[in-house]
Amino acid sequence: MREAGPGGAQDMTGPSLEMLRLQMREVDEAIVDLLNQRARLALSIGELKRSLGSQVYDPAQEARVLRRLGDFNHGPLPVQALEEIFREILSCCRAIQERVRVSFLGPPGSFSHWAALCGFGRSAEFLPLATIPEVIRAAERGQAQWAVVPIENSAEGSVKATLDGLVSTTLSVRGEVLVPIVHCLLSKASSLDRIHRVYSHPQGLAQCQSWLREHLPGRELVEVSSTSQGAARAAGDPDGAAVASRLSAELHGLQVLAEAIQGSSANMTRFLILGRGQSCPTGNDKTSILFATRHVPGALCMALSPLARQGLNLLRIESYPMRDRAWEYLFFADIQGHQADVPVSAALERMQPEVTLLRVLGSYPKGLEPQ
Repeated sequence: MREAGPGGAQDMTGPSLEMLRLQMREVDEAIVDLLNQRARLALSIGELKRSLGSQVYDPAQEARVLRRLGDFNHGPLPVQALEEIFREILSCCRAIQERVRVSFLGPPGSFSHWAALCGFGRSAEFLPLATIPEVIRAAERGQAQWAVVPIENSAEGSVKATLDGLVSTTLSVRGEVLVPIVHCLLSKASSLDRIHRVYSHPQGLAQCQSWLREHLPGRELVEVSSTSQGAARAAGDPDGAAVASRLSAELHGLQVLAEAIQGSSANMTRFLILGRGQSCPTGNDKTSILFATRHVPGALCMALSPLARQGLNLLRIESYPMRDRAWEYLFFADIQGHQADVPVSAALERMQPEVTLLRVLGSYPKGLEPQ
């Protein structure tokens, strides 16, 4: 049986639009109540942590929370959407416990800014700085509690300034964030045919050159100091566009005319979260170490053999020239597991006699792989 209503015919065999909206409102009210219940628990946890002298931000615990979502989720929301929602819930709950300030490589809108947002959510305070040494020093000196720095890019390799900083810093590696490098074409203009020039960092222009040649042939390409600066220039140029991040569009009031215009969809940058203290084991961790070997044949093989004997996966290794000794090198390595795990601690203990220097930079939860 069907009955005509104000909005036209309705199927009386199923719930009406008004009924569904009422049910949704009840769910929304329940969500708000539960969020406030969670916030009250967070305040109690914060008070307990302060009495114990512990830090409010706990990367290991937050990683466990995010990884559990897949076990709870039965759809239709994808896990990635839940991760984004819960990242902001965690950020809000953290912010009501204490102020959390994070330094990153600016300017605002950079991929480092996006990595900081992914790591800490929008309720943290952010401190953009001009160089990686400044970012690290800010956390060392207490201007920020945490520093987010790029360590390697899948296409360009390691970031030397960050390696320099890891050699001397008193901070520990407490977490990592994996950020896909997705370039967008941003503009105030409403269509491609109105664009006369494109602003971006030289690397951004190079990574998108095939798309630009096909869709914007003959346009002027203007190199600037960063993709974020390109977005700022495009915001003041009615005939201009920028190759930059979606975050830059949000910050500068630009339209996204095209997304994912970079040549490679596999381009990703790994960022480290640096701070005081140590992260607890989660069961899905990495340990970053710095070591030096004797300048003799087979020294590197002997240094790494304890890892193999303990069945540990060497995830990454890179040589780094010593500043005060010509043709001698330090090695940075990432190994699977946490330094509190028996195989890792045993391997590190057995490495000691084989090396001239060994420093654990930190054990921390593996970053979530972007979907």
